[in-house]
Amino acid sequence: MKKLMTCFVTTVILTMGFTTNTYAATYKVKSGDTLSAIAKKQKVTVSQIKSWNHLKSDLIKVNQVLQIKPATKKKTTTTKKTTAKAATPYKVIKMKATAYTGSCKGCSGKTATGIDLKKNPKAKVISVDPKVIPLGSKVYVEGYGYAIAGDTGGSLKGNKIDVFIPSQKNAQKWGVKTVTVKVYKK
Repeated sequence: MKKLMTCFVTTVILTMGFTTNTYAATYKVKSGDTLSAIAKKQKVTVSQIKSWNHLKSDLIKVNQVLQIKPATKKKTTTTKKTTAKAATPYKVIKMKATAYTGSCKGCSGKTATGIDLKKNPKAKVISVDPKVIPLGSKVYVEGYGYAIAGDTGGSLKGNKIDVFIPSQKNAQKWGVKTVTVKVYKK
């Protein structure tokens, strides 16, 4: 742990000292981070981060240290095209947003796309009307962050979504909000 902390502190100091380099050698995952948000900040792709860290899924954990390696010049061109394409939403919608948990009475905790919310309480998932936002779409929800459209709900028709929040108390705190949702291609 001491060696890991020393490596992290050294990386931070070096990154601050060389301001022309926009890449960090490692990144420590914070609460609320997603692979897509980290990739965007570090100007790399999610696939690259997954490859460099031997990740088989998009699941990351708080305090996990990820390797972030700068791309070569040739790859940078490809990365910019991919990032620019992925960073441009094809749809921006004002929506009414409520919150839900995976632990309510009678709830299985599994989404329509098979995500187990009880096993992955930090997952960023929203329920949608698939006629408005296709299932599997990557989205950015104002006040919630980047997520996957991974669930449906009987009362979600039109411009309505539910954001997954693991605790009932925090889900109730969310209330009902009008938010901007940016939808990206799958």
